[in-house]
Amino acid sequence: MNQKLLTVAGGKATADIVVKNGKIVNVYSGEIYEGGVAISGDTIAAVGQVDYTIGENTQIIDAEGHFITPGFIDGHIHPESTSLAIRSFAEIALKHGTTIIFTDLHEVGVVGGLEAIEAVLEEVEATDLKLYFVVPSHVPFSPNLETSGGSFDSEIIKKALTRQDAVGLSECVGPYILAGFPDLLDSMDETLARGKTLHGHLADIEGPALNLCAAAGISTDHESLSGEDIVARLRNGLHVQIREGSAARSLKDGLKPIIENGLDTSRVSIVTDDLHTIDAVKRGHLDDAVRTALEAGLDFVTAIQFVSLNPARAFGLDREIGGLAPGKRADINITTGAENFKVLSVISGGKPILANGKLLISYPKAKHQSMLLNTIKLAKPVTAADFAVRVSEKAKQVKVKAMDTLPWIPITNERIVDLQVKNGVVQADLEQDVLYIAQVERYGKNGNIGKAFMGGFNLKSGAIASSVGHDNHNIIVLGTNHEDMAIAVNRVAEIQGGQVVVNNKAVLNEVAYPILGLLSDLSAEELASQKESLNQSIQTLGSGIAIPFMFLSFICLAAIPSYAVTDHGFIDVFKQEIIDPILEIVE
Repeated sequence: MNQKLLTVAGGKATADIVVKNGKIVNVYSGEIYEGGVAISGDTIAAVGQVDYTIGENTQIIDAEGHFITPGFIDGHIHPESTSLAIRSFAEIALKHGTTIIFTDLHEVGVVGGLEAIEAVLEEVEATDLKLYFVVPSHVPFSPNLETSGGSFDSEIIKKALTRQDAVGLSECVGPYILAGFPDLLDSMDETLARGKTLHGHLADIEGPALNLCAAAGISTDHESLSGEDIVARLRNGLHVQIREGSAARSLKDGLKPIIENGLDTSRVSIVTDDLHTIDAVKRGHLDDAVRTALEAGLDFVTAIQFVSLNPARAFGLDREIGGLAPGKRADINITTGAENFKVLSVISGGKPILANGKLLISYPKAKHQSMLLNTIKLAKPVTAADFAVRVSEKAKQVKVKAMDTLPWIPITNERIVDLQVKNGVVQADLEQDVLYIAQVERYGKNGNIGKAFMGGFNLKSGAIASSVGHDNHNIIVLGTNHEDMAIAVNRVAEIQGGQVVVNNKAVLNEVAYPILGLLSDLSAEELASQKESLNQSIQTLGSGIAIPFMFLSFICLAAIPSYAVTDHGFIDVFKQEIIDPILEIVE
């Protein structure tokens, strides 16, 4: 029992900090009323009339009539998608009012396993961002279809679940549950036995399949792509995490059936899942999602519940976090109202972080442990010939199954096209927007190169390559010609990870990610500037996708419909098997 807290709450001692003269947004009662918040250490001692807790040593923060809300909680985010090292990420998240995140650090685990994840968890302890660890359910994400650096099995998961900060099992993939993967089911049983929660990845799961996943104990899903998906999940007792990030913006469409039908919202929250650095700097984080929710017609208190109390409920942690009440963690935002919503000041764990828009904290760069560095180990430098898709020397034309990315979300569809053959090598066709795409294994394990054909990016020349490729983080490369592709891949390896743009055999632009081939120690603002320049270089080559590298990173994800490419080859996601992109050869 925290005796100091009790004495402050009972009026026998004074608070460390008091926020006063504000409008309390009470996410428990749904009310807004005048009052303040008293803080003792890292915990809220009193809410409402708090003048009795003020003493001569109490720090007074005047809300000046603005709204006092709980700190924001992101219930499902991969901070690695910002390409920021965890301390730089903490700074930009806190600046926008996010005081707590739930994350599996899956991308870190893909490269370096549990050891690497624990190194990053140690780094975040130097910040004021509260991180709850949701243990990855499987690495590699798609068994037998990709090569990864790290691996998780049920024994490693059992070890990870013993961590004090571990609160559940993340990204339990629907088709793997349906297939009864023994290792996954064992991990799910272990998680439930420990009183922790199971979190789903249920893309395109419906009907009996959805019933089965819910019966297995899955409690949340963040993969709803339509209003119908959201309603079905709510009706099956799942907590719906609506994505409003960079790779998927589903909030406006997702809110329609909820608002129009007056559905109960206590099991709905907003998550970002994947957040691009430029969006984090220019748009913000969950504060931007709140603005979008308000524009879509959601009332102010409910919008705040979606990013505070509700995500806490999804993990059974609303007894500790998620609202302004005595005994809860002292995470507090001072904001404007519904019109032109903005976070003005932030307190995280009882510490002032942002005051009237001015950031009060700056974290030193971490001294990274060795397993986080020098992680790219190509079996050998690649050559242009490595990317050729070869058929008979007599062939003149082939019928090919290509994949197209959608322009607004990196989900792929098939397209059947005819391509020319020269000297036994299948040719790209820029007029049809059919490019070469490949993934090169980068852990020094087997030297695999998987190859396919890609549409939707509309490059007219050159190539782009990246060491960020979900969910294996081998080197993904897209190009109009094999020579530029080889240069791009070799340059990514040379700088020990990053993203590279090549044209006419010259490197046009690059950004380095020396930490795990995924992350940079730059500030969010510095990295966003570099990424803007990088994107502009790609757009000069013809691509109209605003964030082409983020879209490219999802083309290797063999758990998202409908097709993918990994270092093992061209993947039919629904069948979970490697297929040949060549359907027919004409000689």
